[in-house]
Parts: sequence; structure tokens; C-alpha cells
Amino acid sequence: MRRLSPAWFVLLTPAFTLAADPVQTPVFVSGEGGYHTYRIPSVIVTPKGGVLAFCEGRKGGRGDAGDIDMILKRSDDGGKTWGKTQIVWDDAANTCGNPCPVVDTKTGTIHLLMTHNIGTDSESAIVSGKSKAGRTAWITSSTDDGTTWSKPTEITKDVTKPGWTWYATGPGVGIQLKSGRLLIPCDSKSDGGKVRESHVIFSDDAGKSWKLGGVVGPNCNESQAVELADGSVMLNMRTYAANNRRFVAISKDGGETFTKPVEEKELIEPVCQASILRLPGDKGGLLFSNPASLKREKLTVRLSRDEGKTWSLAKELHTGPAAYSCLTVLPNGEIGCLYERGDKSPYETITFARFPRAWLTGE
Repeated sequence: MRRLSPAWFVLLTPAFTLAADPVQTPVFVSGEGGYHTYRIPSVIVTPKGGVLAFCEGRKGGRGDAGDIDMILKRSDDGGKTWGKTQIVWDDAANTCGNPCPVVDTKTGTIHLLMTHNIGTDSESAIVSGKSKAGRTAWITSSTDDGTTWSKPTEITKDVTKPGWTWYATGPGVGIQLKSGRLLIPCDSKSDGGKVRESHVIFSDDAGKSWKLGGVVGPNCNESQAVELADGSVMLNMRTYAANNRRFVAISKDGGETFTKPVEEKELIEPVCQASILRLPGDKGGLLFSNPASLKREKLTVRLSRDEGKTWSLAKELHTGPAAYSCLTVLPNGEIGCLYERGDKSPYETITFARFPRAWLTGE
């Protein structure tokens, strides 16, 4: 029988080679590095191609209040390896959280929107108005590609309405519209927690000042935004509706007003945060990630090629326990997903998965 030469093998192999499976690397491991638990992942690519992974470092336990620091790790090789933990904001025993960064591509500045409360104030106390102090919104910025950060500045009075008690930025990422506007998705609670609403805030002066945009409700909170091909903004929201599906609303004026929210029937959720992202290029489409289940498990990445009308492709990154996630596009064109993952609980690690588009599309 005739044997193929090595040259023929090289030519034939690619036709039978499947797209590589995702490479998954734990970035933050609960119990290590001086923190009991790591939660609330956020990831961006800097103007110089670095990858910044933000999260909350929770010192005393797994809860949402207490001694919580805003921290990050950096990768300069596309998420293959990660540097040491960098503390962005540590306010003694208080809570510094809800990372929501945005990159201003016109100036190169990275803005990080966050929230703050006294560590001994629980969410229920804050929502009911019985806390020692309220929940506040803050911003810090970096002009050196994420190496150093400015002293946090409070912007609460510019981005809230009277009667709001609870406030949250993101979590996840903000976006920059084609107009140059910086837009951050947020949420609030009022009337003792009976009213839950999503909203956006925006800046038209490169992050110097921020204004309150459109408010969407009822029964929704943590949200992420994406700009559609026609320039409208889609807000994709966590909901408390009975059908366990995401809500979406559309803005035709850059986030200043939104349509009433409607149920997205294809996007099942267990009442959890999710991520949405536009892929670059004419054939890019929209990416979405969340635990596609009635409980926090099965972290799934989906692709829509019709501006979110349908989600034709979906693959699981992790079949076990999983919760919050954040998508990004890496400098080499691969997709990155920073997400909460574990074997017995979603909060054992924050892991970074990177994979080629072909893993999802099969192309």
C-alpha cells in the first residue's frame, strides 16, 4: 500500500481538524491570597492589549456586605498567564464593589465605575432605609493602561433619583457608542425593595461628568448593554418575572429613553447576572453568556447573527455550578469569558476561558 509523505499529511490534516476546545485558567481561587471568596467578575482589553480581570475580594465571607476590596489581575499574553493581585480600592472594612469598567478609545483612558457602602450595612438594611449610610456610586480612572488608578470620586448625586435606596453599577462592563458616548448599565431599588429597575448612566465629555439616562422596569435589575448595527442600544436585564427569561429594552436616543421591557424567550435564566457583547467585523454578531438553566449551572455562550432576534448557536463552557460572567474579545481575535465556576458551588473560583470563534460557530 502506498504511504503518504509528510507533506501530504500536512496538507490533509487541516480539513479534519476540529476547533480547539476552550482553555480554562483559574484566575482567582477562593481561600487564596488573603480573601475568603472572590466574586463579581469583569474583564476588559486595554488600549495596549493587556487583559484586566476585575472582581470583588471578600475578606470575611461569601456575603455581599462586609470588608470587600476592588481588585484586579493583569495578563499581557492574552489571558494565558496572570500577574499578581492589584488592589484598586480598599476602604478599610467597608464594601467596594460592583466593577463596571469602560475603555474610552478616543483618549485611551480606562474608567472604572463602582459602588460603596459601610461594611456593616446589609443590603436589606440599605434597601429599607435603616442602614447607617446609603449606597453610593463612584469612579476611578487609569491613564497608564491600568497600571495605576486615580483616587475614587463620588458621583452619586449626578446619577440617582430621589427615593432610590439601593444602587449598583453593572456588574460587567460599560460600552462606548459610535458617537463617543460612554454608557454604563446600572440598577436601583426603591419603595423598600418593592420596585426594582434597570437604568443607564452616560458621559459625553470623556468621563469628566455623568448623567442619568433611561430607566427600565419593573422587576429587573443587573443589566448589560450593546449597541446594535442601526445605532440603537439594547439593554439586556436580569429579571424576577415568573418565566425565568431575560428582559430586553431598546433605546433609539443613545440610552436617554428606553422602550418597555419584553421577555427574551430564548434566554433562560435562574435570576442571575449575564454578559452581552458585539463581536467586531461584518460577520461578528452578538455574544451572550449566562447560566442557561433554572439554577446557577451550565455556563453557556450563545451567538446571534440577527441583532439578538434569535440565538442560533450555543455551547457550554462548564456544565457544573456557575454564576456571573463577562465576555471580551482578545487581541488575537479569540473570545474570552471570565466567570464564576466551581464543582460544588459557583463561587469556588473565577476562571478565564479563551477560545477561537470556530469553537462556537464550527466554521
